[in-house]
Amino acid sequence: MRDFVCLAHEVPLDGTVSLDDLPGAGRLDLLARFVTSALLTSHGVREDAAAHLVVRDEFTVRVDGATVRNLRPDERSTAARLRDALDARDGAIGHQEAEPSPGVHVGRFDLAATLSRLDGPLVQCHEAGTPLSEESVPDDPTFVLSDHRDFTDAEADLLAERADARVSVGPERLHADQTVTVAHNWLDTGGYRTY
Repeated sequence: MRDFVCLAHEVPLDGTVSLDDLPGAGRLDLLARFVTSALLTSHGVREDAAAHLVVRDEFTVRVDGATVRNLRPDERSTAARLRDALDARDGAIGHQEAEPSPGVHVGRFDLAATLSRLDGPLVQCHEAGTPLSEESVPDDPTFVLSDHRDFTDAEADLLAERADARVSVGPERLHADQTVTVAHNWLDTGGYRTY
């Protein structure tokens, strides 16, 4: 299983997400591309992957590649699914998630709780990390990255305590969706060794 966790710092929780202004809705355009990059291939869905959006460190939207239905590669329809998940957050009670559509879940999990629910080595993506090509390819990793904002001090402290590795995917800062694509390629090729 491959898990990708993205910290969404600015997505509004009050239902004011406009599909006509995704960048103005806490960079929901970037987050939608993150989800599709984590789960979609050219002609299918990565059933061994899941995307987790930790929204304002209050809720986590989880999209499971094994059970999601009708996920499309365009950011507008994916953003609508994410908006609908956040609109269903009142149905998440305690540690029980709500599932507003097949494979799309929302729960009352902050970053620490989300990471505690995931198995496998934790890999923080950060431009100051060790180059990805110098790391060993882990089994069933969880990659953690931030949206267009840097990690907060609290997030950085938590990841410094829990992460098994801190990696950089290249010499340039990339968007979250691009970072996920590079990470998938690294995993798919056994560390850039098998094509």
